[in-house]
Amino acid sequence: MAKKEHVSETPATGFLRKHAVDFSEHPYAYEEHGGTAVSSRALGVPEHEVVKTLVMQDEAARPLIVLMHGDCKVSTKNLARAIGCKSVEPCKPEVAQRHSGYLVGGTSPFGTRKAMPVYVEESILGLDKIYINGGRRGYLVGIAPGVLVDVLGAKPVQCALAD
Repeated sequence: MAKKEHVSETPATGFLRKHAVDFSEHPYAYEEHGGTAVSSRALGVPEHEVVKTLVMQDEAARPLIVLMHGDCKVSTKNLARAIGCKSVEPCKPEVAQRHSGYLVGGTSPFGTRKAMPVYVEESILGLDKIYINGGRRGYLVGIAPGVLVDVLGAKPVQCALAD
């Protein structure tokens, strides 16, 4: 019988356990700049079910998190309109890291260093299960998408663009 690989605790898994969230662990071989195409292939799941955690900022440089399907891009124009901002842009990697406490490529919306508003592409909430970063490069957790709203207070938005 194969021994389940144990993954050491991250701030994200600590947060999920503290909030009694059921999750499955999915370690995979991380590839620099491989993105969700690599993780979905490694897990054998559609890229649409792998959710990217993107740290962005509004025109006043206030950070926010956007959760998007792996096979989609964020329309920053539509996102800004949806959340009542003039503009939204991705944070530079070092700024994103400072806000989240995670290395880019290992950013999880759970257990971030700074509390930030979280927005989720509405169609993600219609999936049965999603795979989202567990707080380390090469490590996803499988959860029910409702957790994003119930535990993070994520607000649904429509800002997806086909990649």
